[in-house]
Amino acid sequence: MHRTAYLLLADGRFPSGGHAHSSGLEAAVAAGRVTDLAGLEAFLHGRLSYAAPVTAAFTAATHLTAARMGRAPSATESDVKVPFLSLDRELEARTVSPALRLASRRQGRALLRAGRNTWPSELYGQLPKHPDGPHQPLALGVTTAAAGLSAEEAAQIAAYGVLTGPASAAVRLLGLDPYQVQNLLARMAGSCDEIAAAAAAVAHKSPQELPAHAAPLADISAELHATWEVRLFAS
Repeated sequence: MHRTAYLLLADGRFPSGGHAHSSGLEAAVAAGRVTDLAGLEAFLHGRLSYAAPVTAAFTAATHLTAARMGRAPSATESDVKVPFLSLDRELEARTVSPALRLASRRQGRALLRAGRNTWPSELYGQLPKHPDGPHQPLALGVTTAAAGLSAEEAAQIAAYGVLTGPASAAVRLLGLDPYQVQNLLARMAGSCDEIAAAAAAVAHKSPQELPAHAAPLADISAELHATWEVRLFAS
């Protein structure tokens, strides 16, 4: 059962809203920084270096928090919500671009809706309330816990998702051969697994100690992309 849940959440067809986002690739293509498969590979390696460690670590940390709360039904509401609120605040602080904050929360809201309908659980209701929804890694962490997955599996899905969104967008934006794009993803699988394992290993730490990588060019590009009147992707 849990293996099937893992496949469902890693599948790009899971209705989590990710298909509407290119994770910065559309802006990079428009700026001429990504024009071919080699450029996509460099872009994805960049995503692995700064986005994947943060996303995977916060996903795994949220999973551990949710799993711990699930084993302690007698915990008070304040005891439950404080760790989630701390994770939310720390991730917000690491997301400098307002456009990327909004994109993360909107994807989190879509994922939360899909998760609730697929694996009903009281855990979803413990996430901090925000008008735009929870950050995507927090929503994924709670969803993986509700689905019965492990923290490392949660981290793997998170790290993999950092790659698949822009990889899929590249086929549409650049007309790349989808077989070559899949070959590229397969070649990056080892690095993806290493990042997931490292994220799971630090997931028990306080939110303040979790990875805090940054990419100023990605933040600037996201803000410029948000001003476009015509675009294929939300981010």
